[in-house]
Amino acid sequence: MADESTPWPTELRVASDRKTLTVAFDNGTAHDLSAEYLRVCSPSAEVKGHAPSQKQTVPGKRNVEIIKVEPVGNYAVRIHFDDMHSSGIYSWRYLLDLGERPENHWGVYLQELAQKGLSRDI
Repeated sequence: MADESTPWPTELRVASDRKTLTVAFDNGTAHDLSAEYLRVCSPSAEVKGHAPSQKQTVPGKRNVEIIKVEPVGNYAVRIHFDDMHSSGIYSWRYLLDLGERPENHWGVYLQELAQKGLSRDI
């Protein structure tokens, strides 16, 4: 059951170029989340691991595109990317967090890339 204090999504829209997912919530907020951002922050075990020490930094996803978004129950969506990654289940709470706190996700990702000598490009 959803926490009543958590905003509920009212719209999910993939841009025509498949590079952005717009998520609007019933609290009036809306966030444009890039496909690259969503892909590298995937909540999947492939990216997050099963423990913090297993977290992976995924390089080379600057040009990734969203090919499909499908509902998972009434609490989340599964996003399919053109690199064939589709194992992440993005809860409404996680999508809201990605939109509200990019420095905690994107900023950390960019730091990890730099520390590991990796690139956003292939």
